Amino acid sequence: MKLLSVIVPCYNEEENVHDFYEELMKNSAFFLKKEIEVEVIYIDDGSKDGTAERVKELAARDKRVHLVSFSRNFGKEAAIYAGLQKVKGNYAVLMDCDLQDPPSLLPEMFRYIEEGYDSVATRRVTRKGEPVIRSFFARMFYRLINKISRTEIVDGARDYRLMTRQVVDSILAMSEYNRFTKGIFGWVGYKTKWLEYENIERKKGETKWSFWKLFLYSIDGITAFSTVPLAIASFMGLIFCVCAFLMILFTIVRKLMFGDPTSGWPSLVCIILLCSGVQLFCLGIVGQYLSKTYMEVKKRPIYLVKEEL
Repeated sequence: MKLLSVIVPCYNEEENVHDFYEELMKNSAFFLKKEIEVEVIYIDDGSKDGTAERVKELAARDKRVHLVSFSRNFGKEAAIYAGLQKVKGNYAVLMDCDLQDPPSLLPEMFRYIEEGYDSVATRRVTRKGEPVIRSFFARMFYRLINKISRTEIVDGARDYRLMTRQVVDSILAMSEYNRFTKGIFGWVGYKTKWLEYENIERKKGETKWSFWKLFLYSIDGITAFSTVPLAIASFMGLIFCVCAFLMILFTIVRKLMFGDPTSGWPSLVCIILLCSGVQLFCLGIVGQYLSKTYMEVKKRPIYLVKEEL
């Protein structure tokens, strides 16, 4: 029999572990008819609750359930990479444990694989349940990254993706430390079918992605797949540049309307602000690339495993 590996990154998801398993097993009959065995690999990303214990309960009664537990929280990107490394089967699918990735789509996804597609990806057509501001900035990010990057990243794309063994091996070949999986999927290419569905709110628990974490994640994506990095230092440089131009305008208007009682110092301040702003802007760009290079050359492991079943 062939093997389908379901990779499930988890961080403080003890409330959803069993629910996800039960929902997944409801759709496993389809694959058994295709003579495909299903295994579930839970990647515990250093959870502080009872996530690992809940997975062990499942593994005790179902040998198809596996657990890889990290020594600490390394992030979802590391969990995804670890899961792909553990895949031994013919196919692999990435899914979130919070049931926002509906297992009911798996049969349809596999049919496209049978038709000759190398991977089947999903994207949300709505952002129902998300804060308005967060949704707005998310859309702006996708517009920006697709304008400044040569790698296509689909708006609303989820990590929920079914892949053949060849695609998995290609992704694993990209062993970079600073990972942005959505960009990596686009970079490796292959024939991909996109499935659209409306956003599904998580069943239990709270999201682990705050606005600030998403902002930093977006910066990682931009610096990884674009030559135009955006960073806080760069924004500060732009602010100083704007201040310098405003000061120049103020000085000109003041000179024309009221004269200039103190000759010389306004223009000097404007020049200093302008030069400092441009320098800080450039240093911000160089600093982003340098920081990524610094982390890469350290050759630290992407994750550390504390326990594995």
